[in-house]
Order: sequence, then C-alpha cells, then structure tokens
Amino acid sequence: MKLIPRTLYGRLVIILVVGMLAAQVATSSIWYDVRHSQVLEIPTRLIAARLADIVRVSACDPQNITLLLSHLNTADFQLSELNEPLSAPQKLTPQGQATEDLLKNLINQKSGNQIPLRLLSLTLLDQQGKKAGVDTLFGSSPVTGQFSLELRLPDGRWLHVQAREDQGWTSLSPADVMLDYFWRIYLLRIIVLVIIALFAVRLAIRPLNELAQAAQALGNDIRRKPLEVKGPVEVRRAAEAFNAMQQRLQHSLAERTRFLAAVSHDLRSPITRLCLRTEMLDDEQQKQRFRKDLADMEGLVSTTLEFVSSGEINEARQNIDLNALLQSLQADMQDIGEHISLVGRATRPVSGYARSLKRCVQNLLENAVRYARDVQVIVEELPEQVVITVRDSGPGIAPQQLTQVLEPFYRLEVSRNSDTGGYGLGLSIAHTVATAHGGTLVLNNRPQGGLDAVLTLASLGS
Repeated sequence: MKLIPRTLYGRLVIILVVGMLAAQVATSSIWYDVRHSQVLEIPTRLIAARLADIVRVSACDPQNITLLLSHLNTADFQLSELNEPLSAPQKLTPQGQATEDLLKNLINQKSGNQIPLRLLSLTLLDQQGKKAGVDTLFGSSPVTGQFSLELRLPDGRWLHVQAREDQGWTSLSPADVMLDYFWRIYLLRIIVLVIIALFAVRLAIRPLNELAQAAQALGNDIRRKPLEVKGPVEVRRAAEAFNAMQQRLQHSLAERTRFLAAVSHDLRSPITRLCLRTEMLDDEQQKQRFRKDLADMEGLVSTTLEFVSSGEINEARQNIDLNALLQSLQADMQDIGEHISLVGRATRPVSGYARSLKRCVQNLLENAVRYARDVQVIVEELPEQVVITVRDSGPGIAPQQLTQVLEPFYRLEVSRNSDTGGYGLGLSIAHTVATAHGGTLVLNNRPQGGLDAVLTLASLGS
C-alpha cells in the first residue's frame, strides 16, 4: 500500500502514534461517564437535600410527617408512604450505582441518620420529555433527571419518591467543554506524542542506519574503520557480526592476492627457463612461435595479478586534481603516438586514490585508441558529481554486450586476438576502480557511431 512508509523509521512512528491514538479513543468512554455524572450531579444534590429535610422532620416529629409530605408533594416531586418496599432490589448500571451512593452519602450527612435507600430507576429526559440519547447528552439543551427511589424513614415506614429535577445552569456549554477537552486532551497529546515518537524512533533507528551505511561503504573500501559497537543488544550483535565479516573478507582477499602473487612468482621461473631454451633453438620460425606463446603467458600472468590487486586499495585517499591527471595521461599517450583531445575542465577536486584512478582512465583510453584514432576526453561538472566521458569513433559494441565487456576475461569476437584485444581485463579493472571510488562506469553506443565510456565520480564541494 502506498500509505505505508517504506522505511522502518516511518513504520515505527506510525505504529506508535496510531497505537497511542487507538488507546486514547478506546478510553474516551470516560468522557461519556464524566458527562453523565456532570449532568446528574446538581439534580442529585437537590433531591438529596430535600429528602434529608424530610428524614430530619420524621426523626423529630413523626406525627406530622404525613402533613409535611402532603405539602411537599408536587407533579415533579411525588411522595407516597409505604409500609414495605414495593419491589425487590434491582441491579443498577455503573452510573446508577454511583448516583445511589451519592444520594445515600448526602442524605446521611445532612440528616445525621443512616437511612436505607434504594434507587429503582434513573432516566435522563430531553426537553420533550423523551429519553435523552448521546446527541442530547452532548448538546447544548438542558437535560432533566428522572429519579425513582425508595428510602426507609426513622419511624420504620418506607417512602416512595418519584422526582424530576433539571440539570441547572453551567458556565460552559457541553459543546465548549467537549471542544476544550479535544484541544487539550487529544490535539495537545497528539502533538507531544508525535514529537516524542519522532525523537525516540530516530534515536533507536540510528544504529541501524549506521550499519546500513557501513555495509554500503564496505563495497567501496574493504579496509574502512570497523563499525562502532553501541546501541541495543540486538544492534550490538549485528555490529559485531558485521565487523567479524569485514575482517574475514579482508583476510580472504589478502590470502587470494598472496596466493596469486605466489603463483605468478612460481610461473615466472619456468617461463624464464623456457625463454632461455627458446633462444637456443636453431629453427628461427619455431623460435618465434615459442617467443610469442611465452610472451602471452607472461602477459596473462601479469594482467591477472593486476586485476586481483585492483580490488585492493593500498594507498591513502586524497583530493585529486582531475585536470592534472588527465593532462598527464594525454602527454603519456602522445609519447606513444596517440592523439587525445581534452574538452572541458573540472573546477573542483575529487576524493579518491590517485594511482588507481589514473589506471582506470588509462585503461579507458587504451581501449579507445585500440579501435579508433579520434579520441576525446570530455569533462562535465554536475552539482555533486564530475562526469568524465572517453569518446571514440570506433565500431562500437553490440547492445547486448555493453555490460558483459565489463566482466573479467570477456572479449568481443572481433578482439579474440590478444594482439588487438588484450586479455579482457582492462575494462574490468576500470569498472572495479570506479566502484571502489563510489562511482559508476557505463558504456553507451553513440547514434552517429562510436562508443562513450562514461565515468561518474563524486566531487567535493566548491
């Protein structure tokens, strides 16, 4: 789904915020209880005060209690004497139980007597006398509480009460109270929650981001500084495993290089002996064939060792002046009779390894002059990159082979002869060096003929 963030950071923030908001919505039922209690509190207190007066009179002057009840009896406050309760106790709702407890406490406090009391029913009515719904409860119209209860007077008689009492006056309308509740409880909490979630998740995700950046940088520099072991236990274990993997890779590459260097050294001795024996041959034609085969063997051993070493950077990283590097290569190519034209200049240096980068561009130039006489080196600066394009007017490369020629020991059909095509390692070495610099090497055929080898490197800020 498009609404779900792709990053772990975004997903954790959403989980925290949505989870807390869901919990807040689930607990919003408290508002209904608060509003229900608020509406009934004033009517309950008024009725309790009137009943407490009746209880006090009944305790002091039981003979006149009947006369008192007749004077207090109205349409909204109906009183009737009973010898025993009319109905059995009923189970009340939580709101009803709270109202019954409040009535008991108020009557007992005001009358000074412990009076048994049972709330039979409790109903909220709107202005039309109908049962009030949730919309009425949260509206601005006043609400009336209808009470039906029974209490025992001090002389033992029971009093049945049917009373209706208005909500009374409030300083804030329910809508204003609810809006204030929303702003202070919901909106403020959401803002604080989002800020805390952003900060906390960023703090928790930072070690994972560092681990991802280290893994990405490992491909460019196998000898980079080990990852700092910090953060939660799981992240520490991942960092330790990453550092151990880096050490194993370094050891493996070093072993591979030492192995090939040893093989190269061991092969050069028999090649040298064969060269000496070749010179002792009397057949000149046979001698030339042996010389060529031995030269090919020597070249293959040297270029293979060079390719393996291209993946290992054994020099310090520094700021490189591309203009000086390209001019030096141009002069070298002119010394062997090849004309290279430079177009454009770099105003900012690049960070990299001078010898390796020079060998990368040199391989691109050698590959270009092998198939064409007109070679251009075009330098173009972008906001954060420098693009070096080695352009030739040669036959180009079949589209399906543009990426294959960057693989080791891959040569085109027209270049199977090592006299013209080499050993298929020049472009592979250039590609490996470009990757070690955090850059890219891409080959493109030109519409008008020829090939562009596009080397892209990150540049330093001006």
